[in-house]
Amino acid sequence: MVGDRFRELEKPQAGRPKDIVLMATVSGFESLARPSRSNLKQFHELFVPLYLASSDEARRQAVAALSQCAVLPEPTSLFIAREPIAIAAIFLTRSQALSQRVLLEILREASPDHARAIERRDDLSPQLIEALVGLHQTHRSRGTHNASSEAVAAAAAEADRQVREEELRDEIKALARAQMPQDAGIVPLAPVEDAHMALIVRFARAGETGMLGVVLADALDASQWLSERILLDVSGQQLATAFVALDAPRADSSYVLLRLYPHLAQASGSVRRADLVLSGLDRSACIERVESWRRADAYTHSLQPQTAANSDTGDEHRDNGAGNRALRA
Repeated sequence: MVGDRFRELEKPQAGRPKDIVLMATVSGFESLARPSRSNLKQFHELFVPLYLASSDEARRQAVAALSQCAVLPEPTSLFIAREPIAIAAIFLTRSQALSQRVLLEILREASPDHARAIERRDDLSPQLIEALVGLHQTHRSRGTHNASSEAVAAAAAEADRQVREEELRDEIKALARAQMPQDAGIVPLAPVEDAHMALIVRFARAGETGMLGVVLADALDASQWLSERILLDVSGQQLATAFVALDAPRADSSYVLLRLYPHLAQASGSVRRADLVLSGLDRSACIERVESWRRADAYTHSLQPQTAANSDTGDEHRDNGAGNRALRA
């Protein structure tokens, strides 16, 4: 099951693509419009070990992405806010998920660098301003203000650099999305073919999630990296969104969700959670979301052409299998 594979990836093992799994976890959480308490708890439990096992660059990208989330688990916010200032600065400066209580707690134990990053927030309350003033007075009275002024200035410059970098990255992505239909010629998403859906059901039944990811990538006309990100969303919400966008048969979609995400078998009355998830999704909204994933995927992977499994060169495609897709990813 995907949930079991995901928890297996949590364990520190050499050669595991921790950076990719960390970003997939963050992306899956971002896709939840209204995360429940269980979603928040599960995300924190998955995020921390993956974060600790990832590279500094992946950590920075994950924190930058989470700084744009309106809701985060409070333990996750505390964990990130206490990280070294080179990583935590953008989160302390921009995150709306940081409550006043958490900010005050950080200030009580903060280094001058962390305090300076909090100072740059746009939503400082009178209580926070008072706490910051008191903190500066305390540092001066201890004679540490002058000694730390260079470090504080460096931290402020780093926070500014990260903010500008994220804003520039957002602008570039927006421009790329705006130009993608003309420049990339991405084929609009088409309903899933019967052959694709039959293979997806077959591989779900056999527990062959790797092959399922290959077929899903073909159905979406996208890279396998995108299909793996969808499957690694342990809530099942992203795969359900993909099925609805692909206009997949409801019975087949429900069956696959139940095989991959056992928690969706829980019933609310006489209706299983998998069916509730599918029935609660609007197809036009799902198509819009999946198309945005495909545009980002095409942009990320330089729009390298892919061969569908049912094309004239399908045998060659199947022989090369996931290797070619992994290279593109």
